[in-house]
Amino acid sequence: MTPVAFVKNERKEVIDDEWEIVVSEITLAENIIEEALEGIETFSHLEIIFYMDKVKDEKAKAQHRHPRNNPDLPKLGTFAQRNKNRPNKIGLTTVELLERTGRVLKVKNLDAIHGTPILDIKPVMKEFEPKGDIRQPEWTEVIMKNYWK
Repeated sequence: MTPVAFVKNERKEVIDDEWEIVVSEITLAENIIEEALEGIETFSHLEIIFYMDKVKDEKAKAQHRHPRNNPDLPKLGTFAQRNKNRPNKIGLTTVELLERTGRVLKVKNLDAIHGTPILDIKPVMKEFEPKGDIRQPEWTEVIMKNYWK
């Protein structure tokens, strides 16, 4: 895959919490035409699919471990968690679009560090959102307590 854009922000290291204070710019790659963003500013939120290129290859595998390595939480498989150490190093986050200026999208709530390659950008549409209530275990509240404040 070839990146369609790259992240620019102040966060250079992966830190598990306080992503709400990070405002990022997503700048289109040089080989992508600016018109590819035409009309995106009419949406409030976007889904960003990105490649977690800083994850070490030896850690990018299916695992069975405690979330955030916290032994007080249940041991779970990779696909029951949203951690960065995944077989294909792919991240997905829904962001708030603050503004578009030419080839640059200014967004909030993107949990990707500076330089991260973006694989795709999709508008959020209500019709694609989950139907009904979302169910999740109680331990998720523990690990997400400070992720988005």
